[in-house]
Amino acid sequence: MQLLSLNVAMPVEIQYQGKPLSTGIYKKAVEGAVYLSTVQLAGDGQADLVNHGGPDKAVCVYPSEHYSSWEERLERDLEFGTFGENFTVSGLTETQVHIGDIFELGEALLQVSQPRQPCFKLGKKLELAEMPFWVQQTGHTGYYFRVLKEGHVESGQQFRLVEQDAAGITVAEANRLKYHDKSDWEGIRSLLKVEALSESWRDSFQKRLDAVEKG
Repeated sequence: MQLLSLNVAMPVEIQYQGKPLSTGIYKKAVEGAVYLSTVQLAGDGQADLVNHGGPDKAVCVYPSEHYSSWEERLERDLEFGTFGENFTVSGLTETQVHIGDIFELGEALLQVSQPRQPCFKLGKKLELAEMPFWVQQTGHTGYYFRVLKEGHVESGQQFRLVEQDAAGITVAEANRLKYHDKSDWEGIRSLLKVEALSESWRDSFQKRLDAVEKG
């Protein structure tokens, strides 16, 4: 379980459908220790603070294991950070980590909060409008960490599992409930019991459940 690449970028303005668009998706790898606060890495920024960033989404994570399949599918080389992730990791795929799991990395303490929801900006970056949908369908979404303890982190460091969430609901399972088996009410109720689930995902699932229960 290792941090292979630490990637940051400040928002830049690009053209999208003839209009200016600000985005922080163009991450680049950096070397050396970087300070991680409860909201972001030093030198990093998000343009859309409604859908990206904040305490529940302080760090965007993407498993390195997915890169080879995407390179084959897209027929191009992809460098770490392509998916807009802050952390490119190994040994921590969506099927291996659970919502609520707590990890130590360098000086920081991190907790898995929700899967990553890819937006249209990923499609724009790769010039493939279908890309966000493909990411959802494969389940190769990545996920977010919230920061329980601030501190310096550095590429090459190992993650240490401090605590596995008792519910044992993987990121992959959360994705299944979100995108595929939307009427698995038992599964949704189980996910809602996980205290570490991000506020935005909790609200989304609760509204879905309330709508059914109210008829």
